[in-house]
Amino acid sequence: MRFDKDIKQDLESELNWDPDITATDVGVTVKNGVVSLTGYVPFYMQKYQAENAAKRVKGVLGIANDIEVRLPSSHQKTDPELARAAIEAISLELPSSHERFKVIAKEGWLTLEGDAEWQYQRNQAEVATRKLHGVKGVINRVVVKPRVAPVEIKVKIENAFKRSAEVDAQQISVTADGGDVSLAGTVSSWSEKQEAERTAWRAPGVVRVHNHINIVG
Repeated sequence: MRFDKDIKQDLESELNWDPDITATDVGVTVKNGVVSLTGYVPFYMQKYQAENAAKRVKGVLGIANDIEVRLPSSHQKTDPELARAAIEAISLELPSSHERFKVIAKEGWLTLEGDAEWQYQRNQAEVATRKLHGVKGVINRVVVKPRVAPVEIKVKIENAFKRSAEVDAQQISVTADGGDVSLAGTVSSWSEKQEAERTAWRAPGVVRVHNHINIVG
């Protein structure tokens, strides 16, 4: 178990090292391995990147991201402008399925609605809109509705774990109930836990992943 002060020091170094994050106004506190991020950044994408930076630090067990987005006046946009920009971004990212998504803009926040056949489509729609200047936050309410019923989801995920160089398959158990997948077991880092979840989402037919994996170390 790492000391909180060491985790804090490493995270502050990670934030300052990342050229995509304006870390001068970001505060970091750590208690029992749980990181709290406060302060403000000029763009929503930086808030997301600061959270990812925390996930990369060894010893982090949880994250509370309370960073505020304070947009520069030069990047302020009206809600109709944001909605149009988001629709265009999604159509470029997902040209064959963009018509299944709807965008609602309110006070700088974007809400994504609709349905997708695959989790990656749901994720890519959010990634595309998260990058837009003028966005204060993104709420993803897109529902995954696979066209074909999942077949042998549990076996497919377990085999994917065995192939992975980043996940210890022997320490993780998989259960599947239709498209609902549950992961349990132990890993040594937050990044390994996240990689296990990403691997599970790649299996065809998965509509929900419950990640109950514990971080030990």
